[in-house]
Amino acid sequence: MAAVTAALPAQAQDTSAKGVYAGLGYARVSPGHADLDAIQGRLGYRFGPWVGVEAEVAAGLGSDTVADIAKYKLKHQESLYAVAFLPLTPKLDLLGRVGYGHTRMKFSIRDTDFSTSYGQESWNFGGGVQYLFDGKNGLRADYTRQEFIGGDSDADVWSIGYARRF
Repeated sequence: MAAVTAALPAQAQDTSAKGVYAGLGYARVSPGHADLDAIQGRLGYRFGPWVGVEAEVAAGLGSDTVADIAKYKLKHQESLYAVAFLPLTPKLDLLGRVGYGHTRMKFSIRDTDFSTSYGQESWNFGGGVQYLFDGKNGLRADYTRQEFIGGDSDADVWSIGYARRF
């Protein structure tokens, strides 16, 4: 049984995995105590069954009020990643990624005129799973940790969305 399990990734190598892929989905971004919603898009290139690169952009949807005083809004995020794939079957991949990003937020204090926008750079890393129903169209779910450079908090990002291999 162990020999069959060990051979599974090797047999799952799919040479058609090479090429452009894209995705569109929902993300929950949690920097500090806020929980922010975003729409997220990805465009990537897979060099073969194991390695790829991808660009990711996100735009905030709404805002969150923390402690009934501070209001946070995600304006946008942009990131670039190196991606490692572990094909388990021709339709199912585990993935890990590491990259660098920029996040722009808006902060305001309730019942005042004070508000400010600020940007932060981050080192990002995470992993996920992708299942393509017909080899081209499917779902992807992943987790990413954003470690802000010089910031006093970091962010956890959970996402789910449509995945398409071209």
